Amino acid sequence: MASLRWASIFLVLAVTSYVPAQDGKYAIKTMDTPPPKELSEPIRKLLGPKSVRFFEGSKLVAELWFRKAVPTDATPEQIKNGITYRELKQSEIMGALKVESDWTDYRKQKVKPGAYTLRLGFQPMDGDHTGSSQFTEFFLILSAAKDTKTDLMEPKEMFETSMKSIGTGHPGVFMLFPNNKPGASQLVSKENNHMVLNAKHEIHIAGKKVGHIGTGLVVVGNAN
Repeated sequence: MASLRWASIFLVLAVTSYVPAQDGKYAIKTMDTPPPKELSEPIRKLLGPKSVRFFEGSKLVAELWFRKAVPTDATPEQIKNGITYRELKQSEIMGALKVESDWTDYRKQKVKPGAYTLRLGFQPMDGDHTGSSQFTEFFLILSAAKDTKTDLMEPKEMFETSMKSIGTGHPGVFMLFPNNKPGASQLVSKENNHMVLNAKHEIHIAGKKVGHIGTGLVVVGNAN
């Protein structure tokens, strides 16, 4: 009977894809949920059919959708060595996000409930940001109402649109940890009380799949 009970529990977990983090306070759940209707149709078409819901306890904080295929101009040697964030183009759309509860970004800025796009951004090398974060790659959030095209954006335009999207003097940013061994989406604990959502994405060149890249999105944790 004990074996049957544990088998039933395992089956429920497998069906719902509910994956708690190591500390048990946070969890994710993979769902068959279409992208938010607030997004423009061209952006919706870029996104995969599954979402990842992020929970704090029983509270749904946010839901994320990742791009089905991320384009790159990487060389064969770079592909062989493993694609990194820097082999992608800055401002590339990487996914979308729907915030359900009040949340804060990596700079402790409030992010109001609503739908946002996720675009890849690199920390400016202007001296003002030196030492402000462990890594220099981020997902910037832009309001779905303000970001409706799939085209790349000039960094300045992307930063300013993100600022306007959250109503602050700094873009809304979520730092990215390296993820060199991408697999199924999972939450992992990192140093300095960071909680990271690891995910795996297809990489395409001229519409042809050439490999994968892993992302490690900080969903809990802030800059020092």
